[in-house]
Amino acid sequence: MSDAVMLITGASSGIGAATARQAAGAGWRVALAARSQERITALAEELGGPERALAVRCDVNDEASQQAMVEQVLDHFGRIDAVFANAGMGGSPGGFSGADTAVWREMIVTNIYGVGLTLRHTLDALKKTRGHLLLTGSAAGRATIPGSMYSATKWAVSAIGYGVREELRGTGVRVTLIEPGMVDTPFFDDRPAHALEPEDVARSVLYAVSQPAHVDVNEILVRPTPPLE
Repeated sequence: MSDAVMLITGASSGIGAATARQAAGAGWRVALAARSQERITALAEELGGPERALAVRCDVNDEASQQAMVEQVLDHFGRIDAVFANAGMGGSPGGFSGADTAVWREMIVTNIYGVGLTLRHTLDALKKTRGHLLLTGSAAGRATIPGSMYSATKWAVSAIGYGVREELRGTGVRVTLIEPGMVDTPFFDDRPAHALEPEDVARSVLYAVSQPAHVDVNEILVRPTPPLE
């Protein structure tokens, strides 16, 4: 993987940053996209600087920003072999009867529209390399969670994954939904008592992209092991 390039959105912390570190360790060149320029610049330097890692400031909710992100990665590395559409955010407590609807709006735009924009502007590059598209879904997108708009957005990400897989059938591009349970990331104000680490999810990403070209890992659902009774 010394020449292959992985583009990761939401790369400044949590699952995105952990995946960048593991991908770089496995020989990938990485493009790190997030709104926090300071964080991704520091991470890019940690992972080898411009020859191995590129920091690209990107707001996934803005189409011009996403288009510029892809152009910058292609100008710098010349190709994109894997895209991890990982950027996302959580919701507001209170259920459907008491949530902050402004938070809903930002979350829905980020978790659904933002993912769609990433696909819209990276798929041509992935078709050229017969690459790999990965999306951060959630165990919450496979279950009914009372009052959870966040869960609804992750159901939508699952639907996007299923739909784009069919659209790409015959192109050689593989599509994998990464569906973690609770993960100990900045997503939570308080550390969950029983959760995965971001590195656990990153290993799932690296497993999927390390398979031979004839193997298409459609979904990886990864949850923390239940506590001992």
